[in-house]
Amino acid sequence: MEEPTGPQPLTGHRPIVPRTDREFLAVARGDSPPQLLLRNARVVNVFSRSIREAHVAIHGGRFVSIGPARSAEREVDLDGAFLSPGLIDAHMHVESTMMMPSAFVDLAVPDGTTGVVLDPHEIANVLGLPGIRLLMDDARGLSMNMFFAASSCVPSSPLESAGAALEANTLAALFDDPRVVALAEVMNFPGVIHADPGVLAKVRLGLERRVVDGHCPGLAGSALDAYVAAGISSDHESITADEAREKVDRGLYVYLREGSAARNLEALLPSVTPQNAHRFCLCTDDRHPTDLRDEGHLGHVVRRAISMGLDPLLALTMGSFHAAERFRLSDLGAIAPGRIADCFSFASLESPRADRVWVRGRHVASGGRMLTERTSRVRVPEFALATVRLLPEIPSDALDVPGRSGRIRVIEMRPHQLVTGRLSVEPTIRGDRCVSNPARDVLKIAVFERHAASGRIGIGFVRGFGLKKGAIASTVGHDAHNLAVVGADDSDMLHAARILEGVGGGQCVVVGGRVVGLLELPVAGLMSDLPARDVAQRQQALLATVPATGCPLEDPFMPLSFMSLPVIPSLKLTDLGLVDVDEFRVVPLWVDAEAVGFNDGT
Repeated sequence: MEEPTGPQPLTGHRPIVPRTDREFLAVARGDSPPQLLLRNARVVNVFSRSIREAHVAIHGGRFVSIGPARSAEREVDLDGAFLSPGLIDAHMHVESTMMMPSAFVDLAVPDGTTGVVLDPHEIANVLGLPGIRLLMDDARGLSMNMFFAASSCVPSSPLESAGAALEANTLAALFDDPRVVALAEVMNFPGVIHADPGVLAKVRLGLERRVVDGHCPGLAGSALDAYVAAGISSDHESITADEAREKVDRGLYVYLREGSAARNLEALLPSVTPQNAHRFCLCTDDRHPTDLRDEGHLGHVVRRAISMGLDPLLALTMGSFHAAERFRLSDLGAIAPGRIADCFSFASLESPRADRVWVRGRHVASGGRMLTERTSRVRVPEFALATVRLLPEIPSDALDVPGRSGRIRVIEMRPHQLVTGRLSVEPTIRGDRCVSNPARDVLKIAVFERHAASGRIGIGFVRGFGLKKGAIASTVGHDAHNLAVVGADDSDMLHAARILEGVGGGQCVVVGGRVVGLLELPVAGLMSDLPARDVAQRQQALLATVPATGCPLEDPFMPLSFMSLPVIPSLKLTDLGLVDVDEFRVVPLWVDAEAVGFNDGT
């Protein structure tokens, strides 16, 4: 008997029978019939990376046998379709989807993703521990295995102002929840290497309770040795294949990242060999709404890897079993007796696109859609709303930069990379002020502290956005999530900042004093409370207004959100000013300012 394919009530977690349950073992022995039999499947075996034609029996939410046909309470004939373990994203921030977890599943599960390891450090930087609890509460009872990593770097560094600070003694309570499987990415790698007591206290906590994820772009040699020696066991920030190989050789798991903002898969795949493949997982890190809707989630990463030449069975194994092994999730990641019955069927091994998806043995998605999708808003407590706080009055000259002779430091934005370059250019001066010059693509960028209404504004210049007029602004600004705005006109920049404060956060496009595009993200200034497809539609509408500024980028908000991240080289901007990430310090706008002791006033 086929399973129903029409709308079904969402009943939350189906109870999972214990492995040692007498009835379950009777089914496994063949003495009793299973609840479900998936007939005529070509099963992906992640242990041997092979295909086996078999019938898959499921009972109590677990696989019980993969072998000959047997009678069952219900049967589904897969008619020779492939059957893979559900995919597990080794590292992602659900906040970057701009959706609450209960909405995110509606776009991710139909693509074959049945598990994720979420680092909630985005909302933690705004709301602290209550923000993490908010996401963990919303993640209960969903058709996905949602695990968490306790956010280790809130804030990511002392070079920015966040809305909260989390120390080891605060994080310890999170590990009482079995869904917390790691200490999240330790971005302050200088703090690890140079034995900062506060950073090491968090690392010790992670080692005592679970495992510790890393974050060390460009780290090599003895510095990498010290980082790994401290107990860090993964990294997802490699840029080159040589870097990834060195990290694997040191014993790290390397997560191959293919998200919306950073896409490292093509550069890193050459580092994967038959000998070291077991040390690689797949992750998205940051995936945005329209990409989720149009391309998929981790299934997209698997398909991209295969299109670049990776063996399909290895790609599926890296996307499922390896993540389960890395986080010691022995119940997940494989179609094998006793494992939780998360799997998806698909027609082509060369392009595995989920047709039907089962979570805990329950059929939850077909044909790229959930059988039941959220249609109502997510209920959000008041403390998570109205979190964008600027000064009551911001003077019209707040973004002025006094002009003089000399050269200024300019951030060089690089599309699809989190790393930035550094330039030294002569500024364009109008009157006695340095101004944006769209003709040279040297635009003013500002970061407003938005948590405590301090009035701090970091001001700099950036190349790569290509705006000819107007401004774009966002309260999604990794990792402190202050309000970032880039523009060709100061008044449009200030107007954009005020608009976002008024709606509680989001992203907007302003041209000539008029708001031409707006995506409201009222939950901590990071997420919407709307259903998944509504969020994607509204993001698409926002992006359609970007050409009004003359910007050639399809989505300039992605790179803008990382211009203020002071733990990714090389030059960034926070509310405290320009940050030289390589030297881990705030530097003046003017190149010669330190030498002559000049204070540029920014």
